[in-house]
Parts: sequence; C-alpha cells; structure tokens
Amino acid sequence: MLAEGASVVFADVNEFTGTAALQEAVQSGHAARARFVKADVSQEADVASIVAVARSEFGRLDCMFNNAGVPGALGPLDEMRADEWDFTFAVLARSAFLGIKHSTRLFKQQGTGGVIINTASISGLVGGSGPRAYSAAKAAVIHLSTVAAVDLAPYRIRVNAICPGAILTPLGGKDQQAAMDRMKRSQPWPDHGRPEDIAGTACFLASDDARFITGTTIVVDGGACAAGPNIEQRTGRGASWSGTSGIHFGTTGVKGELRRVP
Repeated sequence: MLAEGASVVFADVNEFTGTAALQEAVQSGHAARARFVKADVSQEADVASIVAVARSEFGRLDCMFNNAGVPGALGPLDEMRADEWDFTFAVLARSAFLGIKHSTRLFKQQGTGGVIINTASISGLVGGSGPRAYSAAKAAVIHLSTVAAVDLAPYRIRVNAICPGAILTPLGGKDQQAAMDRMKRSQPWPDHGRPEDIAGTACFLASDDARFITGTTIVVDGGACAAGPNIEQRTGRGASWSGTSGIHFGTTGVKGELRRVP
C-alpha cells in the first residue's frame, strides 16, 4: 500500500516486529507516510487509538484493513480450555468488529465513504482445514463482513473479506522448506502462496477499481477449496491438529503451551 502511494498506520502487539516493519518502510523511502502503533487489537481503546493516529497524522482515514491473526486455541473441542477459545475469538473476530466500529465512525464523520477489508481464511469456509476455534472465528469474520456490508452500503462504505489459503509466513514454522512442501500439497497450484498475493488483493479492494464490490469474500488459495475440503489429509496435519491441545500465540512474542491429548 505504501508502494501504491498510500499513507499507512500499522499496528502490532509485538513491538519488535512492528518496529522492524517501520524500519523497512523507512529504508524503502516511505518514512514520511508510515507510522507504527503498538496495540492489542482485541482491546477497544487500542483500536480507537489506531484510528485516531490516522486522523491526527494524515488528516483522514480511507481504508481499514483488519488483518491481525494468531493460530490460537489448538486441539479437539472437548479438550480445549474456554479461556483459550475466548482469546482466539478476541484476536480474530472481536478485533474485526472493533475495527469496523471505529473506522465506520470516522468514515461517517468524513462523509466520503470508505473501505473495510477483513482477513478471514479458507478455514472459515470448509471443515478440516485448520484449528477448530480458528476456523469458527474466521467463519464469524466472513459473515460479519457481509452483515456490515449491508448496513454500511448507504454510506458508501464497502466491506469485503479475503480468505487466504496456504501462505508462507513466519507462522509456518522455523523449517521453511518443510512448510513450503506442506503447502504445495494443500492445493492444485504448484507454487506456495506468498504474502504479496494477499497484499495485492487488499490493494485492489482498497482501490477505486473495486468501487462496486462490497459484501463479498475473495478466496486466494491456489485452488485449495476447488480441490475439495480434505486439506488436513493432503498436508498431513490432521494428527497434529487433533493429537495436541493448547494455544499458539503466533508472532506476538508470547510463548504458547501444548498438551498431549490422552
């Protein structure tokens, strides 16, 4: 988005990774148009502060991209702790609601419309394609996007969701080659997904080229959903997702906990 000419306020609960991203923006010559805010997007005051920084630093807000995510609670539903379920929904679904709420308030004040993009997942479309709480939370994000699109269309505020498939990011684990091999098995397309594939989709949805697109979900998955829902079997992840319980905090910097399911 910086490369396309936008001014960007980005937030992360992990100050180390957030600062690193800001430094990358500086090195690419975008220092004047980039700001970083340390924020926990499951907390309403933090989300409100992100929107406030956009307004104070750049004068307005045109697009809200609710993109934060963690794997969250792991294991079978009957072994999952309620607080781990709650954490997962707070980061994945509550954060999207808060982003919609506070960006919409500013969009309405500005009176010129706006764009909201929510990152969901193909795990929210079919069973057997991800951790259970994660999948349910992403399904909530998909439906929330359609509900919000209907409510906000009269204000020319567009709301859409992106459903990534297997994308190679640090969440794939330390063994990047193993992650790439696993991802290739999850889809018909011969190459693994890249973060740029999602970024390009988000930039399109944020642009005027998508002015008549709202209330839709764009799947970016190399054909994984088209090939059928047996993603766990194709990747060999079924045993790992059902044989352990616990929680994975993603790239937040917080150490997770794994428990063997008896």
